[in-house]
Amino acid sequence: MIETKTIIPNFDELSHHMVRELRSDHAGETGAVFIYQGISAVARWRLDAELLAFARQHGETETEHLRLIEDWLPAERRSRLLLPWRMAGWLTGALPALFGRRAVYGTIAAVETFVDVHYQQQIDHLQQHGGPEGLLPLLLRCQADEQHHRDEAAALAGQKTPWLLRLWCAVVGSGSAAAVVLARRV
Repeated sequence: MIETKTIIPNFDELSHHMVRELRSDHAGETGAVFIYQGISAVARWRLDAELLAFARQHGETETEHLRLIEDWLPAERRSRLLLPWRMAGWLTGALPALFGRRAVYGTIAAVETFVDVHYQQQIDHLQQHGGPEGLLPLLLRCQADEQHHRDEAAALAGQKTPWLLRLWCAVVGSGSAAAVVLARRV
């Protein structure tokens, strides 16, 4: 985890572009928290201690990301679609958990691959155009955590991915991209 010093965000310094990006980050981190809640629910039902530990550990990180993004984005600028993001996140975690650990790990690797690229686009924008003090280190920290989640999940998923899991992961990636577009607006 990359340490960041505590900065009191200056909302007035956020460009319209960065408000939209942070709105999508907030929606995404909300969905991520619920992905791990969905995984946890099924893991408890299946009595799968390994999967439950994975979900709890990653869920704690996502909860921290959500808190950090909330510090930067005033409540009135957050997505108005948080209920659908929560439901979609929960289902994105619970459904693969019904099929076992490998499906969960493949799903997480797919989600985090998308999130890594999404954060990188924001980082590139801030490096080119600047932004409020503290925002770039925050995004770098979140990105590093997401990359760790991606790499861990990919290693746990294994080398050979069944075609049905590849198809599911493609749907998850497309859904994530569509969610970002929508969250930027609403």
